[in-house]
Amino acid sequence: MRGKDLRIVFMGTPEFAVASLRRLVEDGYNVVAVVTTPDKPAGRGQKIHESDVKVAARELGLPILQPEKLKSEEFVAAMRELNPDLGIVIAFRMLPEVIWTMPRLGTFNLHASLLPQYRGAAPINWAIMNGEKESGITTFLLNHEIDKGAIIGQQRMPILPEDNVGTLYDKLMTAGCDLVVETVEKIAEGNYTAIEQMHYDESSLKPAPKIFKEDCRIDWSWEGERIVNFVRGLSPYPAAWGALSRDGEEVGSAKIFEVSFESKTASHAIGTILSDGKESIEVVCGNGIIHIHSMQMAGKRRMTNKELLLGLRDIEEYRFE
Repeated sequence: MRGKDLRIVFMGTPEFAVASLRRLVEDGYNVVAVVTTPDKPAGRGQKIHESDVKVAARELGLPILQPEKLKSEEFVAAMRELNPDLGIVIAFRMLPEVIWTMPRLGTFNLHASLLPQYRGAAPINWAIMNGEKESGITTFLLNHEIDKGAIIGQQRMPILPEDNVGTLYDKLMTAGCDLVVETVEKIAEGNYTAIEQMHYDESSLKPAPKIFKEDCRIDWSWEGERIVNFVRGLSPYPAAWGALSRDGEEVGSAKIFEVSFESKTASHAIGTILSDGKESIEVVCGNGIIHIHSMQMAGKRRMTNKELLLGLRDIEEYRFE
């Protein structure tokens, strides 16, 4: 059987899933429906927000399902009526067994790491934050546990020194399109051996849990290389940040998007800000100096140092806590 003969149900939410959906449709695969999250209010104006996958599915003329509850009788019945041969999941909610077992050939997931490493919601961020030199993508069959199903295919991707989460995200998203199509064909032909994720020492595996705001705060006592990787792994979103104080009182914060490290002895206390008042902004860290190249003060837009210093000439009176 060919992959294009299969009735495919595609499930996903963010931009990362859109590229693979478009590729499947453009290549002539039979996507019979798209499942995505319900519309919800977002932002200051609480305007109704549609998922990236819904927007793309509508453009592609595909039927769209947006169940509030994945176990609801209505959604289960709708899925049965679709009579799917294969399910594909990319960055979606955890599915109940009644859904992922429904397709005749099963359901597979595309995950942005080399499983079993970096199971969880934020694998790209954590790989860079931890200073990894390599990442990749994995397709695996869904089972009862998150990101622990049998592996079908993998593709490795180097993490370059200049990569941040934004650039690596784009590279893995593009590579994911090829791996998804390749996996569909393997499953259609029955030409694959799924490798179970077993016999791993769990203590040797690095997790990739969801990242919250407090997780993004820079500790300036860290060594410089760790801070650089931390900033790269959170740039451009959700962004590393530091708390600013003046005269001993916390007065705000700043998001930091791009830094470099210089190993040298500093005579100032950790967190001290040094500047030439024109283009240079430096912060004393645990073993040297962090050079900030791009940041965003709370309530302001992202700026280069030159732009920032035009309006903040007394920056050395502040410090990072």
